[in-house]
Amino acid sequence: MSEIENITIGEVLKRVRKSKKISQEELAHRSSLDRTYISMLERNIKQPTITTIFLLSKALELRPSEFVQQLEDEFEGITIKRTTV
Repeated sequence: MSEIENITIGEVLKRVRKSKKISQEELAHRSSLDRTYISMLERNIKQPTITTIFLLSKALELRPSEFVQQLEDEFEGITIKRTTV
């Protein structure tokens, strides 16, 4: 098994958004979040709250559990190591 220090939703969010052919601007509009915040999430600068995950899921026309499942699938077999911030 490989190790990863921090797991964020950035890559999954970006992949799902692009697969639905939605710009960051459009996702921001649909989710009532700021476009720069969407960008920071995708670049792993910020971590979302559960409320944000629900807003993004709705905007992407996914159930929150589907979004989280994609995140789980992405990191299957990886040991998560928490670092102090």
